[in-house]
Amino acid sequence: QVQLVESGGGLVQPGGSLRLSCAASRITFSIYVMGWYRQAPGKQRELVASINSAGSTNYADSVKGRFTISRDNGKNTVYLQMNSLKPEDTAVYYCNAGRPGPGYWGQGTQVTVSS
Repeated sequence: QVQLVESGGGLVQPGGSLRLSCAASRITFSIYVMGWYRQAPGKQRELVASINSAGSTNYADSVKGRFTISRDNGKNTVYLQMNSLKPEDTAVYYCNAGRPGPGYWGQGTQVTVSS
């Protein structure tokens, strides 16, 4: 079945950076809209950023100018570069493979921003 495996989470101080990766398998990666979502304790899962097959991107207002989503179709991998991290960015971050499929999810990776 489809697998999405996230990596790169961890503990970082405010103002720091992290780069998340999501490696996909068993899908035609290049045609999928790929996204990063996050869910903080007690909150709903929210879209952070997405990138379509043409490379067009979309960001939540809260991360614009700080986060960058990108993809490498040769490696079946989507990335999320996170800079200027804030404590409110603390959450479990999930990779999603959306259209044209039914929606596939990774297992999530924890990002904690704290001094």
